[in-house]
Amino acid sequence: MRIVFKTTYEADIRLFKHGAQGFWYALLLIVAIAAPFILGDFLTGEATNVLIWAICGMGLMLLVGQSGQASLGHAAFMAIGAYSCVLLESAGVPFILALPLGGIITGIAGGLFAMPVTRLHGIYLAIATLAVSVMMEDVIVLAEPLTGGVNGLMAADIEIFGINFNRYGNASGLYWLILAIAILIVLAYRNIQRSPLGRAFAAVRDSEISAQAMGINVARTKAMAFAISTFMTGIGGALMGHFAGVFNQETFNLVISINLLLMIVIGGLGTIHGAFLGAVVIGFLPQAIAFARDGLGHLFHFDSIAIPGLETGIFGTILILFILFEPLGIYGRWVKIRTYFELFPFARRDMFRRQKSYLKTERIR
Repeated sequence: MRIVFKTTYEADIRLFKHGAQGFWYALLLIVAIAAPFILGDFLTGEATNVLIWAICGMGLMLLVGQSGQASLGHAAFMAIGAYSCVLLESAGVPFILALPLGGIITGIAGGLFAMPVTRLHGIYLAIATLAVSVMMEDVIVLAEPLTGGVNGLMAADIEIFGINFNRYGNASGLYWLILAIAILIVLAYRNIQRSPLGRAFAAVRDSEISAQAMGINVARTKAMAFAISTFMTGIGGALMGHFAGVFNQETFNLVISINLLLMIVIGGLGTIHGAFLGAVVIGFLPQAIAFARDGLGHLFHFDSIAIPGLETGIFGTILILFILFEPLGIYGRWVKIRTYFELFPFARRDMFRRQKSYLKTERIR
């Protein structure tokens, strides 16, 4: 069991709890950097896809996990980021500028959307974001002169300072580039958590009435959460568009929004670790299903048959199981295991009992 002796208030908001934690994260970073030397081009590409999902997941995590606002429409903001970035590149803007500009455009769109819906809660807010996701597909088709309609747009290869980053021609370079972007997003997320704005997000999430009593402008805080969340998601959407190469309205459909929400619930709501763990599940589970289906076909000597809806059914089953048996997600389960061994034999079963996170005055919502 590790004891951390705190002598200042800054100790509660520092980047790492103690030196050992910083060491393990540094070791993890070294392993992540060395991954392309160990993995083949195929697995490196899949790891790149996982990092992109993690970036999008951190955007949604900031909204759902930190400020407590449900969203089923983040695929629409991924689309805005992808189309903005590619259109800026086609206009002659280099990728190193087009990517953040695409994120800023998406963040502005998210902030404008949040202004009229900040008074909505729970299922009503989810329905509003769901409507945005459904409408975005029609908007992309109707704006054919700009978006290419159903034919979509082709993303050019990423080029920075004369270095070309291509999924097939330079898989390792693309992986390292997206890893660097993911690290920057993680640092931004972590610093938001430590800032007064991040604490305001947590206060609004736990109790809007208490947050108002402490002088927090709830509507503005919610709008800021939407803007920052959609900025991160727009960055992820732009990277996903380049990773796919060609994309249209079907690339960012409603299923993507549902998968994003499923991802952060399975990984662990409210944690950066949860976004990455959920991204691993979303990124590698389809490949695991395909390999298992082919393996069973080879073992029992029958042709591999694609079963419609199999992947969606498995995702849904996993989500239901986590909600019923482990609502804290994969990272929550790891925290429970780690705490058990740290406190053994004094760990108690009721230590992680689910608590109601609302006041009696808020039950009518």
